Amino acid sequence: MFLKHLHERQIEVMMFLVNGIRLLGRIKRFDNYTVQLVRGTGTQIVYKHAISAIHPAEPVQLTDPPSFGEASPPTTPPQGPQAS
Repeated sequence: MFLKHLHERQIEVMMFLVNGIRLLGRIKRFDNYTVQLVRGTGTQIVYKHAISAIHPAEPVQLTDPPSFGEASPPTTPPQGPQAS
């Protein structure tokens, strides 16, 4: 979901690898094992197991925020014997 969001919106990312290398670019495609990163005319394929962190250049919101004025679902009190 995170990679899909970055890919669809073409968000610039800073990718850190486990060996300390830092890569910059946009995610062109990805699968279960690799991520293809593009910057300018160059492209790199990185194995996911070599990635330690991906830092987007802008904030990423993966869930929809609740609408203003939208009521939250009612809470139910705990069930079971009540201590008096």
